[in-house]
Amino acid sequence: MSGQTGQPSGEQTFDVIVVGGGSAGAVLATRLSEDPSREVLLLEGGRVYAPDAYPDVILNSGRVGGDEDHDWGYSAATGQGDNRIPAPRGKVLGGSSAVNAGVALRARPADFAAWRAHGLSGWTDAEVLQAYKLLENTSAGDDRLRGRSGPLPIHQMEYDELTPSLRAFVDAFASEGFKRLADVNGSDQDGVTAYQLNVLEGVRQNTGMAYLTDEVRRRSNLTIRGGVEIDRVLIDKGVAHGVVAGDGTVFTGGEVILSAGAFGSPAILMRSGIGPAGHLRSLDIPVVADLPVGERLRNQPFYFNVYSLRPGELAMTPPGGALVWTASGEAAEDELDIHISATHLIDPAFSPTGGAIVLAVSIMRPDSVGSVRLGSRNPTDAPVIDYNFLAEPRDVRRMVEAVKLSRRVGAGEVFAKVAQAELLPGDGVADDDAALEGVIRENLASYEHPTSTVPMGGDDDEWAVVDSVGAVRGVGGLRVVDASIFPEIPSTATNLTTIMAAEYVVGRVYGK
Repeated sequence: MSGQTGQPSGEQTFDVIVVGGGSAGAVLATRLSEDPSREVLLLEGGRVYAPDAYPDVILNSGRVGGDEDHDWGYSAATGQGDNRIPAPRGKVLGGSSAVNAGVALRARPADFAAWRAHGLSGWTDAEVLQAYKLLENTSAGDDRLRGRSGPLPIHQMEYDELTPSLRAFVDAFASEGFKRLADVNGSDQDGVTAYQLNVLEGVRQNTGMAYLTDEVRRRSNLTIRGGVEIDRVLIDKGVAHGVVAGDGTVFTGGEVILSAGAFGSPAILMRSGIGPAGHLRSLDIPVVADLPVGERLRNQPFYFNVYSLRPGELAMTPPGGALVWTASGEAAEDELDIHISATHLIDPAFSPTGGAIVLAVSIMRPDSVGSVRLGSRNPTDAPVIDYNFLAEPRDVRRMVEAVKLSRRVGAGEVFAKVAQAELLPGDGVADDDAALEGVIRENLASYEHPTSTVPMGGDDDEWAVVDSVGAVRGVGGLRVVDASIFPEIPSTATNLTTIMAAEYVVGRVYGK
């Protein structure tokens, strides 16, 4: 039955059911099935492709966000009036690792210190480093800090690999005094660097390929089923014993692990009766556990500072990229809270010259908190997502500061050698706080790194839904392992940390 799709045969009961085959779920299925005595079922809501049979929309690193066949079709309120924006999530084996920009950045030690402040046991710097090393296969950096033989290939982009305009971005920030970083996943992140990517020769290496290889899929104790959208967890006398799909199919197991992502996992929990009691009762869902599911959504606001490229400097391949990672004037101690990410992930027709570069500005540890709710009990209805961006004044101030930095360097002598004109916000927008706040609010996008909707925490953390290894409070046999359990959003892109978290939990709970 390994690697097949369709309905279960007979009354087979699995030792572990993993719901969601994305960045975390593919890791869990791979690692848990290393024990041949453990029967593992992986249920994926999207399509299941063989490792060498993914379509171009998934493989091509220049195509980000998938398409209608590989996306859940969610949207989110930004918190700016009635504005809504797409909230793309990968609906395919590999999950959002199959449709993202392939950025492979670790979180910083300061991020995990913030996690431990919520009362977590473990998650020490040494443990986290070991989990990061376990997942990666890279030639970059120091052997003491980097992994050489893990499943996920990570490539350090070299300066010479970048387009002329991306090189100008690096040079421009270096000329402003920003340090050139040799290994942003090493000991220092404050500066400017070419990206590290889980992209090889333009092919995005998603977890469905890197972890769930042909060899892994041939394991007799691993069953993978695609096109199975889960309604809820089956819970009897406070213990999970399976899941039921939207079409009524029941899958039974000794343990259930939800890895359906920062939107999917809380939605399944709430349909199962685990969530804020008032919200559940408003939908006539019997309350199993009154927990603050969906109450602490965190995400990073994004603003695109865009420039047309000069004739003769129009190269846009490879599309990514380079990064400035630094601290705002209001950053906490040891916090790097600004990203300015330079890519060519934009339609060249947007520029009158036929070439463009995006300097995408983000606040990485926002104070503002959003939410995920159910719109109905129907599992086919999208959850109600509100990012609530820029609700806190410090977020507004830091975002304006970061856009000012981007524009100042963008208008400087070094970058101007390749950039012909500023397209967004445009020369007509003054560089004062009020004007910039207005255009930022009107044009907010998302960095697409939602977290913290099912957060980990200690016994005294009022927002905790799960413990330090993802076990749901008050419900036996049920665990959540994906970005939803992060108690705070890391100050970086989140995909690598999601994969790491799955490696960490498997090692700590199952010894694998």
